[in-house]
Amino acid sequence: MFSFKNFDGETLLFGAGVIAAQIIGILIAFVLVKAIGKKLINRFFDKLLIKGDVTKGRALTLQSLSENLFSYVLIFILVTTLFNIFGLSVASLIAGAGIVGLAIGFGAQGLVSDVVTGFFLLLEKQIDVNDYVTVGSMDGIVEAVGLRTTKIRSFDGTLNYIPNRDITTVSNHSRGNMRALVDIGISYDENIDEAMAVIQAACAHVAAEAVGIVEGPDVIGVQAFGASDVTLRIIARAKNGEQWAVERQLRKAIKEALDAKGIEIPFPHQVNIHKNMEILKS
Repeated sequence: MFSFKNFDGETLLFGAGVIAAQIIGILIAFVLVKAIGKKLINRFFDKLLIKGDVTKGRALTLQSLSENLFSYVLIFILVTTLFNIFGLSVASLIAGAGIVGLAIGFGAQGLVSDVVTGFFLLLEKQIDVNDYVTVGSMDGIVEAVGLRTTKIRSFDGTLNYIPNRDITTVSNHSRGNMRALVDIGISYDENIDEAMAVIQAACAHVAAEAVGIVEGPDVIGVQAFGASDVTLRIIARAKNGEQWAVERQLRKAIKEALDAKGIEIPFPHQVNIHKNMEILKS
């Protein structure tokens, strides 16, 4: 039978103080080891980049994944150490986790699918950090690739968290040079050969100044006949991510060159029906 006479408050307080000191020491060690480990991981991948063994995007992807795995391992060690401090069996923890895992196994199929898909995304190098990709109906820049989710930032600034199991088709626009395409319409009354010569000269001027152009630009000829214009197509090859800037430069240079030569670029005209009726009546 419990008796207050047998209760040793000093011993209890001393034991609680020892446990508290151990917990504080472990937490401090956890923070220090995590900081040192993260610094070492960053230094390792910085050296890989300097050597040129991997691309920057691949290095950032593997660096983020390594930091996550390192954190998970440290957390597991922290939990098991705390269990030992309180006199709990780590084996019981693992066994309990196994029983719980079996119990929720059917409900965790999505998580398993995420991890498996994420593993193959990384193994096959389908996407890397800073790649411009299209996943389903969503496109943007990859910010992080994990074993469970992938983060893609849309061009409007939205950060999208996509479960890896939902990534069934990936279009990576950052593997190789990209096409810059510009269509320009000229009036049917203009001389096509002359217009093409003027546009090609403007393209040569842009090619000499634009650093993002890899090949071209070249006028490939008549692309289509519109209601009021003849469409000429210009194509160039540009570095990844530079194609939009190249297209803007081409449009500006071509517009200025055509204006300087007096070559008309048709535009829709609004017709005042009431005014025309009054003219006809008069």
